[in-house]
Amino acid sequence: MQPNIESLRSAFTQELSHADSSEALEILRVKYLGKKSPLQNLMKGLKEVDGEERKRVGKEINDLKEEITQSLLTVQEEVYQRELTAQLVEEKLDVTLPGRKDFAGYKHPVTEAMDEIVDILTGMGFSVQYGPDIDTDYYNFEALNFAADHPARDMQDTFYIEPHVLLRTHTSNIQARVMEQQRPPIRIITPGKAYRNETITARSHVLFHQIEGLYIDKAATFADLLATLKELYSKLFSADVVMRYRPSYFPFVEPGMEVDISCLSCGGKGCGLCKHTGWLEVCGAGMVHPEVLKNGGIDPEVYNGYAWGMGVERCLLLKRGVKDIRLLTENDLRFLRQFNGI
Repeated sequence: MQPNIESLRSAFTQELSHADSSEALEILRVKYLGKKSPLQNLMKGLKEVDGEERKRVGKEINDLKEEITQSLLTVQEEVYQRELTAQLVEEKLDVTLPGRKDFAGYKHPVTEAMDEIVDILTGMGFSVQYGPDIDTDYYNFEALNFAADHPARDMQDTFYIEPHVLLRTHTSNIQARVMEQQRPPIRIITPGKAYRNETITARSHVLFHQIEGLYIDKAATFADLLATLKELYSKLFSADVVMRYRPSYFPFVEPGMEVDISCLSCGGKGCGLCKHTGWLEVCGAGMVHPEVLKNGGIDPEVYNGYAWGMGVERCLLLKRGVKDIRLLTENDLRFLRQFNGI
């Protein structure tokens, strides 16, 4: 085995003398120190050597391994310094060039839109309440007059975590909680995220932001609801918007309606944004259902109220002319910088 050790040392020394780059040294390291290297084969052959001879040969193999390792490190340092010097000579640095511009952070357009809507509504006397994103079936559905077999549940494809625990499908899940803890008059808004298992398209997403409004008192009227929505959307779009109301069904309001505004893009004449109808749906609303008041511990014979729910992304699409809701979740800076002038 002694000749094998010496021939291996000689071969390594000869190859090392020709290694003039980091890549060549790495190849050499793998060849002589890797798992399939000649050194490993020599170590495996020790089992065929007897007694004291095994100790002596084992020591020589280990000495050779250490010698190869140190030789590679020494030459590697020399090669690194040589390559670094060559790189510095080749690369030129112009110290007179201006530094890179650091961009200040800005709010995401959805956050900016939510803050604007919240500011308008708090200025109208509403307080802000927040509910949990993960909630029970009771607060998300049952307390809002969705019975277990209610067909309206099929309108909202729900992400269930456990049989009775889910990702909320609307921010209305705070309504019963507030009514349980607070006596009328109640005037709240509930901004936050909502989740529905829907097909992602240019106009819908599995994740969206919603602001729910709720008002309960002894003399709340449908006229109060219409006036509140008129004031909200006129301030939001900085215009005297033209609105229309269509009867619709929601389990938690009676009567219920959907609210449209005249398309701001085409002035009501019809375009691609409004699907050539001249109108854009902005929210669902209605008078709070008596069963919802009962579930919250409020006597519907004494109190009544109104509620509405609006999609923040929908308002942003209308106000800023965004054509595809998916752009708001892709975090493409080229798109986002258009909203902040950066």
